[in-house]
Amino acid sequence: MKFSCLQENLAKGLAIVGRAVATRSTLPVLSNILMATDEGRLKLSATNLEVGISCWIGAKVEEDGATTVPARLLTDFVNSLPPERIDAELVTRTQTLNLKCSNYEANVKGIDAQEFPIIVALSEDTGISLEPATLREMINQVSFAAAVDESRPVLTGVLAEISGTNLTMAAADGFRLSVRKTELSEAALSSTSVIIPARALQELARVSAEEDEPIRMTIAPNRSQVYFRMTNIDLVSQLVEGNFPDYKQIIPKGYATHMVVDAAELLKAVKIASFFARDAANVIRMRITPGDQGMGGRLTVMATSAELGDNVTEIDAAVDGEPIEIAFNAKYLAEVLSVINTPQVAIETSSPSSPGVIRPIDDESFVHVIMPMHIAR
Repeated sequence: MKFSCLQENLAKGLAIVGRAVATRSTLPVLSNILMATDEGRLKLSATNLEVGISCWIGAKVEEDGATTVPARLLTDFVNSLPPERIDAELVTRTQTLNLKCSNYEANVKGIDAQEFPIIVALSEDTGISLEPATLREMINQVSFAAAVDESRPVLTGVLAEISGTNLTMAAADGFRLSVRKTELSEAALSSTSVIIPARALQELARVSAEEDEPIRMTIAPNRSQVYFRMTNIDLVSQLVEGNFPDYKQIIPKGYATHMVVDAAELLKAVKIASFFARDAANVIRMRITPGDQGMGGRLTVMATSAELGDNVTEIDAAVDGEPIEIAFNAKYLAEVLSVINTPQVAIETSSPSSPGVIRPIDDESFVHVIMPMHIAR
């Protein structure tokens, strides 16, 4: 193998695939990045057996070949080089990659490419096309609500339901639920639902940051993997086995109190209250008070710490229904308010012990349910 490429292109490619490198693995080759020539370009691949990312960069290829080299060493070395041309040549007998750039030179010892797991590409005929900006927004609005704890593996994933021209993503961790819908540009060939690891989707959002062309999503016929194809990047992920809870049952059908409030003001009030709530189990209380004839309602956001003090913020709100005082986890509230892109947000509640529903105003595609916290009277 013999090729040359620009330092900035190689550094960018290594950054894209680097997050899929296995950090703790019994297989040494999984700590490496596969470098292979592919039809006049250089292909970089990494996998931790759960997520695999491949990326193609422009290169001048003189001799075809492939090898795997330690990801961390190669990335650190390439990032430290000046923005000039890198010449690389593989000594096949010893699997040593010689790299030259300006007045710098290194020999990196690798492992034979045949030991690297094959990242299978799926046929795109059965897939669906997704707008990159919409897909990234969907991922940001649901993936944070997935569980981090591995005790219930299905909750560490995001449910993706495809039906006709609709795609719905949902994530829940037992304390909150996030649901986002979008319309597809073309109808899917068949209806299906799969659970995609939240971490894989967060990586997809990261690596597709500069993508403008539609992203092709394909599910393997045996439903074990999902495959996302971009212009110069492929991402493949194992799917989570199991049955996702029926999230539609969790969304309350009605409410006793409906409040509309400025989203940015509420987020600021919640963040300030969270400073005082840190030592008090992250509990913040919201007192919702209707005004006269539906005018001039108030929202009071409060947090109290026995040792640090307390905080009260009052915000104007349009309140319809009964007055109520309800408590929520400050972190959960701040996280959902951070992913809402409308100027105003609606909060619906029924009782201090019933779930609260958060919806953006003038946007039917997103809904978030959050469980209240118990407060001693």
